[in-house]
Amino acid sequence: MAAYTTGELAKLCGVSVRTVQFYDAKDLLKPTELSEGGRRLYSESDLKTMRIICMLKSLGLSLESIKGILGSERPENVLLLLLDEQERQIDEEIGLMQEQKRAIDSVRETLSTGRLLSIESIADMEHMMEEKKNLKKLHGNMLLLAIPMTLIEWGTILYWIFTGTWWPFVACIPLVVLFGVIVMRIYYRNTLYICPECGERFRPSLKEVFWARHTPKTRKLTCTCCGKKSWCVETYGHVEDKRK
Repeated sequence: MAAYTTGELAKLCGVSVRTVQFYDAKDLLKPTELSEGGRRLYSESDLKTMRIICMLKSLGLSLESIKGILGSERPENVLLLLLDEQERQIDEEIGLMQEQKRAIDSVRETLSTGRLLSIESIADMEHMMEEKKNLKKLHGNMLLLAIPMTLIEWGTILYWIFTGTWWPFVACIPLVVLFGVIVMRIYYRNTLYICPECGERFRPSLKEVFWARHTPKTRKLTCTCCGKKSWCVETYGHVEDKRK
């Protein structure tokens, strides 16, 4: 059985020795054994796990979330779904850019011949821009709502601290709660999840989504299709998108 030292493992995974030691300290990746001289030795399985950790980290997941995913029955399935979703988003962006290029070429050809732009050309361009805007609608709406909510909340807290007047903070609580409900509804209505066990897209209950452990790209949920609870990959989608 192959055994890698900390330095060899770091080199094979493209990280520093200190990173490997840090993951060891965080109980994320323990060496399989220690040599007689006390050197950490890692197996082929450890190497595979380290590569999964590096991939999940590059996708923006926290170490705590990665630890939870590695503790699941099929961490490879979660990673594959994350990669599939990332690839799908890239393909959509490429498709939109190709549509934009075709529209630009069409408009350029129309203008070069001295003809007026047709209603169809204008409609195609408007549709293309609308599709691109829809891809960012979820995060944009959440950000627009979260900014004033945060400013109001912290503003009243600071006012309370510096003046001793507490009632503005209490008075703003209903408004902050309302903002939170709106943000959560936008998030919930435009989000689906992909189960790493059966590969189906599903929408869990609002209560489960609200209380579930989550990362920027995954959430620990019970699949409505196969009934298994695992780290499910988040994707943009409406109710009618549940066909996939």
